[in-house]
Amino acid sequence: MTLDLFNDDDTAQHGREQIGPQSFVLRGFALPYADALLQGVDAVAAQSPFRHMQTPGGYTMSVALTNCGTRGWTSDAQGYRYTRIDPLSGQPWPDLPEAFLRLAQAAAADAGFSGFTPDACLVNRYEPGARLSLHQDKNERDYNAPIVSVSLGMPALFLFGGHARTDPAARVALLHGDVVVWGGVDRLRYHGVMPMKDTPHSRLGSQRINFTLRKAG
Repeated sequence: MTLDLFNDDDTAQHGREQIGPQSFVLRGFALPYADALLQGVDAVAAQSPFRHMQTPGGYTMSVALTNCGTRGWTSDAQGYRYTRIDPLSGQPWPDLPEAFLRLAQAAAADAGFSGFTPDACLVNRYEPGARLSLHQDKNERDYNAPIVSVSLGMPALFLFGGHARTDPAARVALLHGDVVVWGGVDRLRYHGVMPMKDTPHSRLGSQRINFTLRKAG
């Protein structure tokens, strides 16, 4: 799919699309939860504001982020890791909102991963021009659990590659309410997000909120 297929009709697409042996896009799956999810994002950001972290190489990430759950993903000169304390506030990361947990468990079960209990949620805020280069989610201790990734707001092109950075990556259009779940043999596949186009969403404007739920500990 390409950006030409994007539209702002939140009810336009539903169903499950397989993008790997154990990877699925659940079209519109998060729409029934949208109000509660956005309230949860606001509550998390009020306690632990979005910020642009530094990579170990000194690069400032174009994506603003925050976390919730018992562990939060952080990046600085010392490397990538999970912490129990928000380094900005010195306090524990906010609790995982109940709506996040309910959606994550329902989406994981729909994709064939029953019993998923995330303890970490990375919340990303993309504005026009922001991107996420190809990477693996490998800071978690439990690779048996899937990744559940939720898209809200502006459309994005999700890159879903192979197990080597040089493998070709499919471009998957993601709309408001779509959920991507990958695990099992696909758990360590490279993935990323193409630079965001300024295609405002009717509710969230020129931003995309994406959060990924994981079992980090």
